[in-house]
Amino acid sequence: MALPKKGSRRIVVDGAGYRWRVSSRHWCCSYEATTLGYAVEDAAAPGATLVVETGRPLVHEPSPEAAEPILPGEVAAGIRAARARGWTPTAQGPSFRLRLPAVGERG
Repeated sequence: MALPKKGSRRIVVDGAGYRWRVSSRHWCCSYEATTLGYAVEDAAAPGATLVVETGRPLVHEPSPEAAEPILPGEVAAGIRAARARGWTPTAQGPSFRLRLPAVGERG
């Protein structure tokens, strides 16, 4: 699954370029669309998409938005964690899923 370019942001982590996009869609995270996550792919040669669930709840009133926004530093940390766990961003294959602890769960 390739990320749509519209709405995605570019980030460089350890010299490699990626595109990422925040999402609450069911393909990204919980099927109830109650948690916030983001998807990442290699900017030059997209392969397996990284799908990260943050564990943070969505605020649905008055419109769906994150109670705490996902910042680029968090995305960079997620990319590094996924790479350490075996995500190869240029390899073809299914999405690589990673669940990170919610902000309050971090030690």
